[in-house]
Amino acid sequence: MLIVPIPAKPAPKLSALLAGQNCQINVYQKTTGLYLDLAINNVPIKSGIVCRDRVRLIRHPYLGFVGDLMFADTQGTSDPTYDGLGARYLLVYLEASDL
Repeated sequence: MLIVPIPAKPAPKLSALLAGQNCQINVYQKTTGLYLDLAINNVPIKSGIVCRDRVRLIRHPYLGFVGDLMFADTQGTSDPTYDGLGARYLLVYLEASDL
């Protein structure tokens, strides 16, 4: 398990090396919740994923992503919002061995 640093902004874009995968992660807030797009080497893997507390985001190994991502609320069980990113709501990378 690894915490991916993410700033508390309405639409942060970040890059991270996760299990040797060059990942581009876009997180954005809409009126209906927080969403995430994931690409590896600028090739989209999954887009428009609604982010919920402690719910794995990728879930399907056939998509080609090794491991999984999820948000975890450190103060309860609320779904994440941008203003708590990196503090209350942590983006967690789960290694394949953690699944």
